[in-house]
Amino acid sequence: MIRRRIDPLTRVLAYTAILVVALPIVALVVKVPWSTFIESVGADDSLVAIQLSLWTSGISAILCLVLGVPLAWWLSQSDVKISRIVRPIVLAPIALPPTVAGLALLGLLSRQGLLGQFIFEHTGWQMPFTSVAVIFTGLFIGTPFLVLIVESTFYHIPEEIEDAAVIDRASNGQLFRMIALPQARNGIITALLLAWARILGEFGATMMFAGSLPGSTQTWTIQIYHELDVNPDTAYALSFLMIVIAMSIFIFMRHPLVSTLTSRRNPRGELT
Repeated sequence: MIRRRIDPLTRVLAYTAILVVALPIVALVVKVPWSTFIESVGADDSLVAIQLSLWTSGISAILCLVLGVPLAWWLSQSDVKISRIVRPIVLAPIALPPTVAGLALLGLLSRQGLLGQFIFEHTGWQMPFTSVAVIFTGLFIGTPFLVLIVESTFYHIPEEIEDAAVIDRASNGQLFRMIALPQARNGIITALLLAWARILGEFGATMMFAGSLPGSTQTWTIQIYHELDVNPDTAYALSFLMIVIAMSIFIFMRHPLVSTLTSRRNPRGELT
């Protein structure tokens, strides 16, 4: 690849963008109390919140994968008129403020909600302020991110591959399972990791819909919010740990071994 010279204005703008993103992260790292870092992260309240976030976000991410990938395939194959209506609805949570997202979930699943009222009347159970609410919030927030990336990946599958499968009389299910999924695995893995990171970092919608009950709904980010008033050192320590996880995801995605495993080969056996 030939390296082209970058004009001074573009370079200045690029460096400015780097500083805008990097300086707050650097400032947070500087504020981390390294002498008590292990003690802060290893406190009982911190560990409970971290464990809660990891297993609830993991379940949410798996559900996003199970539901989102077929949805992305359906959108990529559906009639343009239908997709123009459905796609904005599916992707809306990406742009919704967290409080609006939380209020929407309450409107659907609270005791007086459209669906929650029916559930409560017949079972006596309500979802808000439970760990299930944390999982459902993650599903609501994470699915659009996964669908957006995976649908784009499906669009980039070479048409000749799909045409060849159709000529060989592959059914729609076979086309999805045996052609689309293998060809799109790189994008699917990327989408899954990004969706999981987004779910892990969710705060506002979770606070409104699930509350902040220690051990059941007080997630990692909510714990940071509470510690900021009580013990700022712990808040900075927990925040740094979350930054490490976020950066690790992108480093993992760019690792040569991962790139090789998730790349596909063209008919000549070359990696693409």
